[in-house]
Amino acid sequence: MPAAAPLDALAESFAALAATIPAAVGVAVASARGIRLFGNWSAGPAWSTIKVPLSIAALRTEPDRAAALVNKAIIQSDNTAAEQLWSMLGDPSAASHAVEAVLHDGQDMTTVVQSQRVRDGYSAFGQTQWAMQAQAGFAARLPCLSGAGPVLDDMHKLAADQQWGLAGADGVAAKGGWGPGVDGAYLVRQLATVSSPSGTFGVALAAQSDGGTYDAAVATINLLGDWVKQHRNEFPAMPC
Repeated sequence: MPAAAPLDALAESFAALAATIPAAVGVAVASARGIRLFGNWSAGPAWSTIKVPLSIAALRTEPDRAAALVNKAIIQSDNTAAEQLWSMLGDPSAASHAVEAVLHDGQDMTTVVQSQRVRDGYSAFGQTQWAMQAQAGFAARLPCLSGAGPVLDDMHKLAADQQWGLAGADGVAAKGGWGPGVDGAYLVRQLATVSSPSGTFGVALAAQSDGGTYDAAVATINLLGDWVKQHRNEFPAMPC
């Protein structure tokens, strides 16, 4: 079939890159060709990437009160602001369902938003298990969602210390997330919506460096982001 050759070439290209990286890595891309997963990392804690659907849920609930907090939660990845947005949605069960409703609007029907704190010192929602393919599919549909406009605007304006991966690239709205596993090794993730005149495609990036440090994982995310940029024209966009 016509689509098979470029997909095979992409897989070979990514495999060659991954072989040079001492880390568990994953890239998922949702485009008009469907959702494609590259690499050996496929699911784990969302960390701060979950602030995207959380922010949309809060804006739908209390737009005036939520607006300034959304700016902080997305641009600065401010955890206190995110907790305040979460509290706007009701008790933990109601809040998780409100965020899940946003995910469902983005055609992610499988992710269950964590409502209870499962690790001391970390938010409940940040420990949501968010699969790469589901995240990329959600990112692709983000511009189509009610209430997503202000969040997408903020995703174009991430703080300087979060300008890694696809952040800052032309036509890209991004949000990163990061944190240590129970073994101390850092996982770094990024959700990105890539726009063009014909529509959008969604990307999820993840890296857990064998070295275990945040800086090493971010360096890997930069390599993954560069790979997506190099192959950007091979992922056809989808209209809303």
